[in-house]
Amino acid sequence: MRLVFAGTPEVAVPALDALINSDRHEVVAVVTRPDAPAGRGRRLVSSPVAQRAEEAGIEVLKPLKPRDEDFLARLREIGPDCCPVVAYGALLPKGALEIPARGWVNLHFSLLPAWRGAAPVQHAVLAGDEMTGASTFLIEEGLDSGPVFGVLTEGVRPTDTSGDLLTRLAFAGSGLLLATMDGIEDGTLRPVAQPEEGVSLAPKIRVEDAQVDWKTPALRVDRLVRGCAPAPGSWTLFRGERLKVMSVGSAGSVGSVGLVADRPELAAGELSVTKNAVYVGTGSHAVELLWVQPQGKKPMRAADWARGVRIASGEALGA
Repeated sequence: MRLVFAGTPEVAVPALDALINSDRHEVVAVVTRPDAPAGRGRRLVSSPVAQRAEEAGIEVLKPLKPRDEDFLARLREIGPDCCPVVAYGALLPKGALEIPARGWVNLHFSLLPAWRGAAPVQHAVLAGDEMTGASTFLIEEGLDSGPVFGVLTEGVRPTDTSGDLLTRLAFAGSGLLLATMDGIEDGTLRPVAQPEEGVSLAPKIRVEDAQVDWKTPALRVDRLVRGCAPAPGSWTLFRGERLKVMSVGSAGSVGSVGLVADRPELAAGELSVTKNAVYVGTGSHAVELLWVQPQGKKPMRAADWARGVRIASGEALGA
């Protein structure tokens, strides 16, 4: 089939590669978000998908909005059979959905109808799900509500960050998307309507959502830190300034926040510093602060940070 691939971030590149390398399909164009400022100089940079497409000599379309008439006219000229989508980052209007004869097919990183929305992997980690996966479905005007072509499952490991889990799903999902394209072309795949039960929503995680509440149990703190890594990054306040909390745990424990026999008894947010470790109190038990990133500095071990700032007795995070 003649394909126009829509995607933007690095997580979409494995699927694009799988389709480019396919013997059965031709990626004739790529749709991606416009160039965005990045780095200290805030220089405009093409998306990872655009960069990969340009390397492969594929036409790149960067509409400001996918309802722009110039974009729709060019898409009609190209005349794709199908448009596979991975993390494109914009809602597709009816006018665009009607152009490819076999529709737009999205690779979504959850087991639909669970976690419909922009941040399914983050919400799976935040919720403590033990199993997640990926689904390919036919895009309709509703939010991730279209009928499903295929699924794969992936276990959530106790120490997974959202970044870890998303990387695995991106590579596994690339095979699922390619198999879905094959099945659509063969006529061997028919999408099945999603069940009405089990719907959950996964809106984008905002920076304010990532603030650690040390009054919650250690398990919740751990899930928040892992679920917000690498983006937007969980954070707390220390001496009135933001401190990014990159990882927490308990050395020698089972799991990342298990109990340790000699852990200190601390109030929520209260800090305790030993020669080689930094502990912080939660709503259940103290956890070890492993890696942090002070404002304007590079990530560092919490023990090194604590030595540098000279934490006084009774000081706390979040105050």
